[in-house]
Amino acid sequence: MRDCSGAILRKLVASDIPAAVGLSKEAGWNQTSEDWRMLIDLAPPGCLAIEVDGELAATTTLLCYGRRLAWIGMVLTRVSNRGRGFARRLLTQALTQADEMRIETVKLDATDQGRPLYEKMGFRFEQKVERWSRPASKNPSGTMPLADPLPAENWRVADRRSFGADRSELLERLAQRSQPALFIEGSYLLTRSGRQTRYLGPSVCDAPKAARALMARALRAEESHGWSWDLLPKNVDAAAIARDLAFTPTRHLQRMVRGKELRAKEEMIYAIAGFELG
Repeated sequence: MRDCSGAILRKLVASDIPAAVGLSKEAGWNQTSEDWRMLIDLAPPGCLAIEVDGELAATTTLLCYGRRLAWIGMVLTRVSNRGRGFARRLLTQALTQADEMRIETVKLDATDQGRPLYEKMGFRFEQKVERWSRPASKNPSGTMPLADPLPAENWRVADRRSFGADRSELLERLAQRSQPALFIEGSYLLTRSGRQTRYLGPSVCDAPKAARALMARALRAEESHGWSWDLLPKNVDAAAIARDLAFTPTRHLQRMVRGKELRAKEEMIYAIAGFELG
């Protein structure tokens, strides 16, 4: 779909991954090529791009969790192409897809700069989201052996109860990448590599004690790496554990929603899956 300026709106495909990594790197984000590939594999129709003069200029992704919820992410425009309305064009296309699929609720995590655009497109503020960070240990005590993979049924039950929608396909993909994947009774924690730091999350726990045990074990397993942990400040236990484990808040976003209200059980969500995943 080409506009009068020659910009082409099309699907984002696997061959775009190196250029997409370049966009997220230019923005200072933590995503890797594996993150981009996972989105393209999970949501081929919802991964959108604008191409200008044969080069990737902007992206947006729409990841659907059934018809109950969809998540907007990776809203990126190359610096040299900003101010041309590419983000609005891609968001309009993504939301049209969501409406055609009769998705009940669409959410995203917005920066302060992005919030006015999202409000114009029908989104409203829901709650704050924060990134907490921790530097690598200067004197790591050694690497722990990885845990066994999580029992699929256990995590599905715990996650659906807390998140409010079925994202088991995403979780199974993340578990394949998780080092380590940890489970205690009704609680779980996944981790993965990032471009700049390792990523802590998602995590759903039935009690603060379980959450702290999982987080501490994951950190001991990879002390030589810096870490990023995205959490909902409404879960005061998650923030307290992060602080006790030497994390500090470094980035503040705003969760926004369009359509029906769909509130998760924030008291069970100790780490989100990512700003682009929910």
